[in-house]
Amino acid sequence: MKTIAELEEFMTTPSVELMEELKNIDGDILILGVGGKMGPTLAKLAKRAIDNAGLNKKVIGVSRFSSNHLREELEACGIETIAADLLNEANLQALPNVKNIIYMAGTKFGTTGNEHFTWGMNTYLPGRVAEKFPNSRIVSFSTGNVYPLTNVLNGNCSEETSVNPIGEYAQSCLGRERIFTHFSYKNHTPMVMFRLNYAIDLRYGVILEIAKQVYQDQPIDLRMGHVNVIWQGDANEYAIRALAHCDSPPKVLNITGPETISVRWLAEEFAKRFNKQAQFIQEEQPTALLNNASLAHQLFGYPKVTLRQMIDWTAEWLKNDGATHNKPTHFQERQGAF
Repeated sequence: MKTIAELEEFMTTPSVELMEELKNIDGDILILGVGGKMGPTLAKLAKRAIDNAGLNKKVIGVSRFSSNHLREELEACGIETIAADLLNEANLQALPNVKNIIYMAGTKFGTTGNEHFTWGMNTYLPGRVAEKFPNSRIVSFSTGNVYPLTNVLNGNCSEETSVNPIGEYAQSCLGRERIFTHFSYKNHTPMVMFRLNYAIDLRYGVILEIAKQVYQDQPIDLRMGHVNVIWQGDANEYAIRALAHCDSPPKVLNITGPETISVRWLAEEFAKRFNKQAQFIQEEQPTALLNNASLAHQLFGYPKVTLRQMIDWTAEWLKNDGATHNKPTHFQERQGAF
């Protein structure tokens, strides 16, 4: 893959499993917060799956749409769009009542110094959305940051692991889950809490960040010495298919790849591909933010894009000066300050 068009064509090609699952999900799909890093390709994937399966469903994307280009891009793919500020009550109440909600709205970076807005977006708004859509299925994007750092040798955090978020961003995300859960109990609204870390696209993500550091002869901080990742296309498919698994009280699903990946090993793999020497600072700490997604793999199958594929594709993308987003993940952050 050498162009964005080729990347998005691949990432939005639906699987047979996705098309079959959508046949059993009645109603249209409303994506709240479609303008983020994952939203556009998720919407396109859902639309292509619906069309290829011969189904009669709408995909509707909601965002502020500060970029008209994105709105036009989505509409060209047959996705309906609504420009709305979800924190504006009139805008929220004007949204159509749709059977299936994928909730992607939220904020992370810039939390430090702007904590009130983070809590408003991540914790207050979910309650307003839950009251607006009591009769819908809701898949709510969450994060593995709600878990504590875990010992690398003792196994990753499963859905049964007690949450213990570090920092206000992670705390507000747990707040999102708790508020949605309250309304799930109150209104019997079926939901999934979709605890994701970290989605990978050739234009952004943990793998790209490490690859760029090696490529540019920059040292890699090893204190967060291990990570989990999943191809964004696989994460998007899981999110859509999760609509069939919503429940009350909410079902919790960890979403990531099967490997616990050594950051040192990852950097050295890129060093081989770039014919460079990886440089490191600091040492691996005994704990890291790591999730066990075996339950999701049982429901949806293993991710279709492997770790080695992601490494190879990312290396070639960088060599060919592929476009990238300037949106670092800050996966190295151990104190929860974003």
